Amino acid sequence: MEKIIVVGGGPAGLMAAVKAAENGSEVLLLEKMNRVGKKMLITGKGRCNITNTAQIPELIKNITGNGAFLNSTIRAFDNEDVIAFFNGLGLSTKIERGGRIFPESDKAADVVGSMLRALHRLGVKIEINQVIDHILVKDGTVCGVKTKTGKIYEGDAVILATGGASYPGTGSTGDGYTMAKNLGHSVVPIKPSLVPLETKESWIKSVQGLSLKNVKVTALADGEKIGEDFGEMLFTHFGVSGPIILSLSRVVTEQLQQGKKVELSINLKPALTPEVLDKRIQRDFEKFIRKQIKNSLHELLPAKLIDVMIGLASLEPDKEIHQVTKEERLRLVNAIEHLTLTVTKTRPIAEAIVTAGGIEVKEINPKTMESKLVKHLYFAGEVIDIDGYTGGFNLQAAFSTGAAAGQYAAWSD
Repeated sequence: MEKIIVVGGGPAGLMAAVKAAENGSEVLLLEKMNRVGKKMLITGKGRCNITNTAQIPELIKNITGNGAFLNSTIRAFDNEDVIAFFNGLGLSTKIERGGRIFPESDKAADVVGSMLRALHRLGVKIEINQVIDHILVKDGTVCGVKTKTGKIYEGDAVILATGGASYPGTGSTGDGYTMAKNLGHSVVPIKPSLVPLETKESWIKSVQGLSLKNVKVTALADGEKIGEDFGEMLFTHFGVSGPIILSLSRVVTEQLQQGKKVELSINLKPALTPEVLDKRIQRDFEKFIRKQIKNSLHELLPAKLIDVMIGLASLEPDKEIHQVTKEERLRLVNAIEHLTLTVTKTRPIAEAIVTAGGIEVKEINPKTMESKLVKHLYFAGEVIDIDGYTGGFNLQAAFSTGAAAGQYAAWSD
């Protein structure tokens, strides 16, 4: 019987431990925090978006960081397999907008709990508060791990699933990169992916907390379009966040690193053409003909945005509607369709949902997740240089790589 050590109790590590045990191995899961699954508990706003219903080519396309590398592992353990896996553990799931799959209970704790019950049933030993210092290797083959306190755990294979460097409070502090480097692996420089953005405009603070739905955001670098998304966003005290901002943040980060001027152009009414929007405003103006501009836009715009939009359109808030010229009205149309923000920087990597960068995929067998440099060393999850958009794609990658690493580690000779 193979003895396998899994380092890291996140989604990839938990899946690896389950699959290794299912394939007949004795498994020890070592977690540095005081409990496993901490980061999973905060994913999907505490609901845990476990995967997506997209077809496999679309899944891979949405894993923007080295998605092609995951072709074998995702096909071997795809989204249908993930859903069946959790359903088999007694966890009911549901489909939401955009094909997102959530537990029916809307509780991430139920996802973690179902995996823990599986681990206990399979006899997997879990030790918490174990900080690994380095992986032990003899004659080019893994033979165990050593903790910071000097304790040695012997094993026939090690699966490194320590996560990235985002949300360090959950245990993802980049330890795995150092361990891999010490064994000769290359690490692609890490950067935040799926991260909120800071903006220059001072009016942002007056609208913090405002959530916008069904808006279109276009990202521009030196005036050239680099990305676009439609959906929900959120204004914060420092700038912007929310699903579509996070999805655009990866390309924004790349352009900022190249020193380019990055702007976000927000269309508050993307379903309307400029002409239709103008007619809509004219109808509102006719309805409120005896009021001032500042008191006539509440049916068109969120209350917090009215003063901002009036200012950006260079209108006088106290001007009465019947005095507004066509030119002024068209300035308002333009402001609503091109609300522009200047991005100054991303929030720190510690606040990123996902880390881009990590262990070089060229040094990993894409089918088995085994290191090409050290025998019986396997990788799984975010510690690898893979990252994707929001919508369940990152957890799918974690589960697929974890399943492969666990299975092939158990089969190693």
